[in-house]
Amino acid sequence: MSTQTLAGSEVRQQIAPPPARPLRRASPVEQAMALGWRVVRKIRHVPEQLLDVTLQPILFIALFVFVFGGGLFGDWHLALQYMLPGIMVQGVVFATVSIGTGLNNDLTKGIFDRFRSLPIGRAAPLVGAVLGETVRYALSGAVVLMFGFILGFRLHAPALGLLAGFVLVVVFALCLCWASVLVGIWAKTPESVQGIAFMVMFPLTFGSNIFASTGSMPGWLQAWVNINPITHLANAERGLLLGGPVAWPVAQTLLWAAGFLAVFFPLAVAGYRRRSA
Repeated sequence: MSTQTLAGSEVRQQIAPPPARPLRRASPVEQAMALGWRVVRKIRHVPEQLLDVTLQPILFIALFVFVFGGGLFGDWHLALQYMLPGIMVQGVVFATVSIGTGLNNDLTKGIFDRFRSLPIGRAAPLVGAVLGETVRYALSGAVVLMFGFILGFRLHAPALGLLAGFVLVVVFALCLCWASVLVGIWAKTPESVQGIAFMVMFPLTFGSNIFASTGSMPGWLQAWVNINPITHLANAERGLLLGGPVAWPVAQTLLWAAGFLAVFFPLAVAGYRRRSA
């Protein structure tokens, strides 16, 4: 073998690329975050999806404060102070319906069939979809507060209470929305998801103390209102934004949120596995 051949072989060995490193599989948290970002990007490209969390809360405030507030409280300013924390709760709770509708639509179109071919956890698409909804819930709460401040709503608690109330309502919605996810998996069409979800949401929101004090209601209705999780959340929001009892309403709200998560999360994952099997 010639000297030139040996030299050329040595040069090729020196410039040869190093062996490729094996790709690291993303952790379940990274998978869920990536799929959650997919939901956010979808919202960016189709901003009409935000109409229900931007215009609907404003309509609720205008309708209940200006139309019914004077009759219930004698002055719409007093109605605004009492109702606004509850309307923020109502707007965010209603916003949880959309995830079930969107999920059902994706399932019927076969998008989740493509997820099955990816090396990701079985629950990652569901968790990612829920994480992506955080933007919608936060926006709904922010719209209610900003419009309320424009109309004259005033805080009677430290600014930290505003932040705590905002975080509490978003956390509650993230736990409650797993019920909507379960309905979205079970239902046959997106229209049926909306029908089923609103049949549950209306008694929860209107059968609470969002718009009127519990003491003004008949006894049989008070029994339901007193155990309604929306009542506990509305009381917690009033305490955090306006002052008053906070510890027990917040504890009750967090217990309800943990209960929703403990019940509906495993049911939703099991239902998704059966449907995508």
